[in-house]
Amino acid sequence: KILGVNEQNLSLYIEELGKTLGEELITPTKIYVKPMLELINAGLVKAIAHITGGGFYENIPRMLPEGARAHIIRENVPVLPIFKLLARLGTVSEEDMFGTFNMGVGMCFVVSPENAEKSLEILKKLGENAFVIGEVKEGEKGVDIC
Repeated sequence: KILGVNEQNLSLYIEELGKTLGEELITPTKIYVKPMLELINAGLVKAIAHITGGGFYENIPRMLPEGARAHIIRENVPVLPIFKLLARLGTVSEEDMFGTFNMGVGMCFVVSPENAEKSLEILKKLGENAFVIGEVKEGEKGVDIC
């Protein structure tokens, strides 16, 4: 609805995307099986969340036990250009964007702090653009983006 998608708009080149709107919208979903299995087989994973519809606020709490709260550092989330475009054109609040979309973070792995670097190394060797976006602390089950 925000983009008013029609045949004309789909062929429109959008500088901030570096491609046409149509090309951006047909970009295939990333499959995370191989990196997920590598980290699991290495014994590094404590929890996993696939960030799909419902964004951060619905998906991340599903992997947390009671008494655990995820603290996401906003500036550590490299928001993809398509989401910046949607937010700007639709005047959508950041809270609503993070509550609806994955913002470019398709999969979250929870690992112990002492295993973070090793996990990043494994993921980067597999060609993944992996990064630390936050930490899990004690608290009411849920997510804070700060």
